[in-house]
This record gives sequence, structure tokens and C-alpha cells, in this order.
Amino acid sequence: MSSLHLLAGQAVAAALDAGTTVATAESLTAGMVSAILADTPGASGMLQGGVVAYRNSVKEEVLHVSGSLLASAGSVDADVAAAMAAGARTVLGAGIGVSTTGVAGPEPHDGKPVGTVYIGVATAAGAEAFGYSFAGSRAEIRGQACAASLERLLAALAAQA
Repeated sequence: MSSLHLLAGQAVAAALDAGTTVATAESLTAGMVSAILADTPGASGMLQGGVVAYRNSVKEEVLHVSGSLLASAGSVDADVAAAMAAGARTVLGAGIGVSTTGVAGPEPHDGKPVGTVYIGVATAAGAEAFGYSFAGSRAEIRGQACAASLERLLAALAAQA
């Protein structure tokens, strides 16, 4: 079993124990987080849904991320990650929203270097984002971002316990 599957199993169990639901908003990972959660037995009891928001228009129109924020900061930004997580939580009616945005490469994006990643987490208490700098291939960076999002989800679940 991979480390991603182990993290997902822990997250599913923790969410079920807490009686809460989770929604995802993924740009960089394009559905990997929700897919790895869904691979886990019991996920139907906690995974509310997910939005793959690869384009800014989806971030704005579906997740309600401010167009002015996207225009000024670009899509790879801590505030955008927090807004994406909050949008997923609200739009999908979940207890916790988790988001990913970043640059997997091979070229920089919005002035940010390859490996720049932000993970957003939103709960009833508010939304926050966490910045990372990963190295490796496009697939490796996306995998590291997926793992980081599961770790942040676990931390948010532990904080609610």
C-alpha cells in the first residue's frame, strides 16, 4: 500500500469518526486528492464531492474565488488556495474544504517557479493556506501536493476532534 493510500485511509477514518464531510477543489492535482480518498473503503460516508478547477474561469464561476484576486495574484497564490477551499466547502456543503494550486512544470507559471504549491483548508472556523516548495518531475510534484493536502486534511480533522 502506498503512502498516499495510507494517508487517505487515515483521513477517511478520522472524518468518519468526527462525523464530518470533506470536499475538494483541485487545480494542480486535477482530482487526485478526491480519487485517492474515493479509493478508500468508507469514503462514501465522508467524501461530499470535488471540483477540478484547472482554469481560472472555473475557480471564479464555480468556487466563487474573486476575479480581482485572480487577476492581481494569479492562480498560484495562498489567498487563492484559501478561497478555493472555502468555495468547495460552501458550494458542496461539506464540513471541510481542501484545495490545491501550484506549478507542476515544466515551465514557471504566473511568475512562480516550478514546485510552488499552496494547499488550502477551510472549516467553519475559517480558511487558511500553506505554502510548499517541491522538487521533481511534474508527476512527482503533483504526488507530493496530493500527500500534503491529505496531511493538512488530517491536521484539520485532528483540530476538530
